[in-house]
Amino acid sequence: MDLFEKIRNNRGPLGKHAKDAHGYFTFPKLEGDISSNMIFNNKKVICWSINNYLGLSNHPEIRKIDEKAAKDWGMGTPMGSRMMSGNTNHHEILEEKLSQFVKKEDTILLNFGYQGMHSSVDALVDRQDVIVYDSECHACILDGVRLHLGKRYQYPHNNIEKLRTQLKRAEKITKETGGGILVITEGVFGMAGDLGKLKEICSLKKDFDFRLYVDDAHGVGTMGENGIGTGEYLEVQDQIDVLFGTFAKSFSSIGAFISSSKDVIEYLRYNMRSQIFAKSLPMPIVVGAIKRLEIMQSDKSLKNNLWYITKKLQSGLRDNGFNLGKTESCVTPVFLSGGVGEATNLTVDLRENYGIFCSIVTYPVVPKGVIMLRLIPTAVHTDSDVEHTISAFKEVKEKLFSGKYISDKIAKV
Repeated sequence: MDLFEKIRNNRGPLGKHAKDAHGYFTFPKLEGDISSNMIFNNKKVICWSINNYLGLSNHPEIRKIDEKAAKDWGMGTPMGSRMMSGNTNHHEILEEKLSQFVKKEDTILLNFGYQGMHSSVDALVDRQDVIVYDSECHACILDGVRLHLGKRYQYPHNNIEKLRTQLKRAEKITKETGGGILVITEGVFGMAGDLGKLKEICSLKKDFDFRLYVDDAHGVGTMGENGIGTGEYLEVQDQIDVLFGTFAKSFSSIGAFISSSKDVIEYLRYNMRSQIFAKSLPMPIVVGAIKRLEIMQSDKSLKNNLWYITKKLQSGLRDNGFNLGKTESCVTPVFLSGGVGEATNLTVDLRENYGIFCSIVTYPVVPKGVIMLRLIPTAVHTDSDVEHTISAFKEVKEKLFSGKYISDKIAKV
């Protein structure tokens, strides 16, 4: 069969909905300043879909430094990979400050979080090693695991007894190969908002010889007394061997970082292909990240207000009978029952008639018959945003239960 003919006939689990969903349910255009209120489809909406946790996107000091850095440096500086020609004092200063913040010996910046994660997994292990990972790890981790030439074992989400079983299997193999074991999980799971069982995983170190890699993209800036992350919140930061954080959420930018011991970070600098063979982070991103980190550490009101809004939203929804699953973070999933047609009709109603924009998640991301509406609170949301949203959710839930949204097709807009 011709390759392109095969692609035309099989659009993939998401792509098969492209003609009906594109531009509204997928690839929507939110316009205006990044904030709690934006413009969608020429209407003002309360936006619960952006990971601008601390509200830094439009913080006046951030806008000022971003503008100045772009003017001073342009987006082209520095050119080349850091190994060849793209290293600067500013990059090294940011790495040093991040290391101090997350309490690790050293840090490497990543030009893009997704590719940096799967490239780091590829670099850390060889065919003699074994990877053991949580079944609900992010796609970037799964892609990294797929690159692994050795054995890999998945354990059911947050199931410590099954993890123990898989570690026993991994241990048998590494005794023969002379390799090591890498356990990978997340601090905050970004879809359902529950936390990785880091404390329980770390306790297994007394029985098994492994290293722990934690993706804390949603935890850095939001979790723990100082916003260091989920490791701080669960009091195991010092037992996380490799820590991944991103600039695309609390930092409201782009790029990422990995922190660990000096020898591991040096190894990654000289072996992580996505950084050796790709351009360095542009200077405005780096200078902006330094300022963002400074504000995150100095202005505690941002994280405090984030959690005030989160608790008000989550308690209000729960008090009105909504199922939020097991979230322990700011990520707020609302689970309802229905098919894709019902989910899209409900979403159109929320956006067009109630002025609420949130992410809709259906099969195959969640099981058939489940609708998940995912809300991301931020420090710039208000009491009135929360109150209006809870009121709207109560009304659309009643409509859903009464059958108003029933359909076997994606809603036409």
